[in-house]
Amino acid sequence: MAMNIVPNKVVSGKRKTAIAKATAKPGNGKVMINDKIIEAYPMLQQLELKESLIIAEQVLGKLDMDIDVNVKSGGTSSQIEAARLAIARVIVEYTKNDKVRQAFISYDRSMLVADTRRKEAYKPGDSKARAKRQTSYR
Repeated sequence: MAMNIVPNKVVSGKRKTAIAKATAKPGNGKVMINDKIIEAYPMLQQLELKESLIIAEQVLGKLDMDIDVNVKSGGTSSQIEAARLAIARVIVEYTKNDKVRQAFISYDRSMLVADTRRKEAYKPGDSKARAKRQTSYR
């Protein structure tokens, strides 16, 4: 007997030092981040996390998948942005729908493409990355 089982999709998203891994599996649209439901987060963070879900529902209708996101390291803002990226990527990967992908890109390109900016390295003999030693010629 061959059963038609959809395999779990695992996708990652990064922002600064935060790394998010999102897993999608068949379900009824429940989204958990570090074992907490989205509604447990502050309102602005909820809105940022729900952007990709709202856009996907406008294109596909009801989402028939559960998404579980695990986020490590970084600050709270970076973790939210990494989770947002991972959620959008896992929706595109799970549905294999090009209309969803185009909707994400037309809304905000950073929903599918990671921001590669990182902190600049400190230079030898200086106190900060760009601050230079002051000199006095007296």
